[in-house]
Amino acid sequence: MIELAPRNSSTVPVTRIGVQPIAIGTVALILVVLGIGSIALWRAYTGNAPETDRVVASRQLQARTAQASEQLVEKTKGLEATQQESIDQLQVVQDQLQTVRRLLASQQTDTRKLSEQVGSLTESIDGLRQSFASAQAAEPAASSSTRKRSARGIKSANRKRGKSQG
Repeated sequence: MIELAPRNSSTVPVTRIGVQPIAIGTVALILVVLGIGSIALWRAYTGNAPETDRVVASRQLQARTAQASEQLVEKTKGLEATQQESIDQLQVVQDQLQTVRRLLASQQTDTRKLSEQVGSLTESIDGLRQSFASAQAAEPAASSSTRKRSARGIKSANRKRGKSQG
């Protein structure tokens, strides 16, 4: 049999390749631990902690949201109260309008009755005028004959008085 030689013929033994990844991993782990430690020291030294800033900002946002919600609730209650007052005022105005309409209808009815009464009175007055005018027209003829008779009666009465006095 023929022995085949590996294509990659390097003089580095297999054990040496296996050690390098462990060393690289160890160095990377040390660098990560040092980075985390330096970030923690930096935050502790400067007092700047993004997490606490985020928590504070979150709490402030929650407080603002709660305050805005309370203001909205108060404004909504105020609007409801104003709306109810407006509805009540509108109801009062509608009631007053109904009352005015009833009074107006009653007055119109009274006005019609009075107009009819004035019309009938006017007709009665016209009838009286006409009867008075016809009575006056008939009266001059009757009054002239009555005057003659009364004048004769006065003269005869004077004669009788004169005889009785003398």
